[in-house]
Amino acid sequence: MNNVLRIGLVSVSDRASGGIYEDKGIPALQAWLEKTITTPFQTETRLIPDEEAMISQTLCELVDEFGCHLVLTTGGTGPARRDVTPDATLAVADREMPGFGEQMRQISLKFVPTAILSRQVGVIRNQSLILNLPGQPKAIAETLEGLKDENGKVMVSGIFASVPYCIQLLDGPYIETDPEIVAAFRPKSAIKPQ
Repeated sequence: MNNVLRIGLVSVSDRASGGIYEDKGIPALQAWLEKTITTPFQTETRLIPDEEAMISQTLCELVDEFGCHLVLTTGGTGPARRDVTPDATLAVADREMPGFGEQMRQISLKFVPTAILSRQVGVIRNQSLILNLPGQPKAIAETLEGLKDENGKVMVSGIFASVPYCIQLLDGPYIETDPEIVAAFRPKSAIKPQ
């Protein structure tokens, strides 16, 4: 496998996948990644309904067949009966990374008390990181970037600050980001010399 960063983007929505309304998740993710990641990358996108077996199959395909180093899902993480993205994600996981879900809920709780209803998870499958993000574009950006004060100082770290080092630990490509948006954090020993 060549070592170009590959990212899978999965929007989970019965209505958007059925053409009832336009999907906003994938365009929001794509735009955020393009302004944030300075390393060359490719994306593989999927728009699918809230069907647990289909979500699991899609995640396996993106990791096992397309070799995605990172897979980001959006939608289907609440308590409603059709919200099965976390269940489908855990079903294909080798290991759970609970800190990602915990941090996303911490960030969202700064905005809405219903953030505790979110069931987002982060997992590892093979050498890939899979993260369930919220469904709303504004919430996607908040959880990835974190919270900053009016001077741009980070008050609560977003989850993406940890993603490049996690991918590095999984033997994936070295990812660099625009520090104005989110600074990739690594121990000094893991930083590549310029």
